[in-house]
Amino acid sequence: MDYFYSKQKFKPEKGDVLISEPYLPDPNFERTVILICEHDENGTFGYVLNKPSTAHLEDVIDQISDFKERLYIGGPVQQDTLHFIHRAPDVMPEGKAVGGGIYWGGDYDRLLSLIDLKQIDPKNFRFFLGYSGWAAGQLEEELEAKSWIVCKGITAGRIFDIEDKYLWKDVLESLGGKFKMFANYPSDP
Repeated sequence: MDYFYSKQKFKPEKGDVLISEPYLPDPNFERTVILICEHDENGTFGYVLNKPSTAHLEDVIDQISDFKERLYIGGPVQQDTLHFIHRAPDVMPEGKAVGGGIYWGGDYDRLLSLIDLKQIDPKNFRFFLGYSGWAAGQLEEELEAKSWIVCKGITAGRIFDIEDKYLWKDVLESLGGKFKMFANYPSDP
């Protein structure tokens, strides 16, 4: 995996992940890993991958029962909306490729039907309430302020197979050097 940090000039792209600095003061993004699903001249949006909620999918969608998949807080924007990513393009071919074997969204009615027919493997999907968003140029300003580390080359395996409570530390450690040291900083020194 490659990373960008500090004053290096680059353009974050969909499929990259943002890793919050160890002491980022915003409680919405403390020790988070965010998958960028879209980045263009209009701005950026993505989902926090490691902030689980106490709710399950069946708690917020009446048509679903007996599907105990946990919901995640995708970010502070529009937390009354439901989104998903997956690594199952054979099951959800309508999803948009993000990169690294990760897909965003798909046909919602098909998703409900497949869940009802028990043809969805929960370990291949992650569901979010809300999302994280930045206006045009806002993310670049936060990168200049060293609020985020951008990691390129993340894979579906790393996102879906690593337990969310270890994801922030795991991704930082994989970058090596000073980032490996960051991964071990206490949350409150």
